[in-house]
Amino acid sequence: MKKIFLALALLALPMIAPAQRGAITVKGSDTMVILAQRWAEIYMSAHPDITIQVTGGGSGTGLSALQNGTTDIANASRPIKPGEREKLKQRFNSLGVEVKAARDGLSVYVHESNPVRELSLDQIKSIYTGEITNWKTVGGPDAKIVLYSRENNSGTYVYFKDYVLRGSDYAAACQNLPGTAAVVNGVARDRNGIGYGGAAYSKGIRSIGVRKEAGSPAYEPTEANIRSGNYPISRFLYMYLREKPTGVIKDYIDWIISPAGQEIVTSVGYFPVR
Repeated sequence: MKKIFLALALLALPMIAPAQRGAITVKGSDTMVILAQRWAEIYMSAHPDITIQVTGGGSGTGLSALQNGTTDIANASRPIKPGEREKLKQRFNSLGVEVKAARDGLSVYVHESNPVRELSLDQIKSIYTGEITNWKTVGGPDAKIVLYSRENNSGTYVYFKDYVLRGSDYAAACQNLPGTAAVVNGVARDRNGIGYGGAAYSKGIRSIGVRKEAGSPAYEPTEANIRSGNYPISRFLYMYLREKPTGVIKDYIDWIISPAGQEIVTSVGYFPVR
């Protein structure tokens, strides 16, 4: 009977990832996957006793894993939602710990051959909500605009909807793809396509300049423009933990926000937090 009681008691406990044994699990934002993998590779080469497993799936997926106790660190390209904090509190009696790990300029991509060089925030909103459907309306060729977007478990999808679409729904014609790399591939193959995603993804496409208002200057997502605040679609990239980090996880987080870790941020194509 004691064994049965003990087994039931163990099943009732939250499942925690085994960081205490030198293994760290990281899950979440697809925008951050390349950066997170690079951090892990370099850190493990200097600390062969530490194993770091990195997977994507989207910010929402990572934060769900944090709530379920199946990852140590959740990467997110958007701030955690109040409801997600409440779930952490219910299960772990903690509102979670937020670490700003990098800055990103959320880029708007077009095909390399597209003559449109800049758009205002209002024009981008009108394109993604279906009010503008032809490139000719914004100075391009007489051709239907093809929309590429992310799936709704993506932090980038949520950020773009909140800050660019200002809460409006995406047009039904949007093709929702599972990662930023898929969006970039779609736009690179489609001369009438438009997409959005992290600044580190730029192969085969071109990032356009973005104007805050119709008559204001357009800025591209460069480090100088993001640091100055001129580029209007910039954001932090986050790491979330259930509680204040200790041990091997603290050492890893401390290294990520150190000059050495932030140098990797720059090499991957994002921007340091300081």
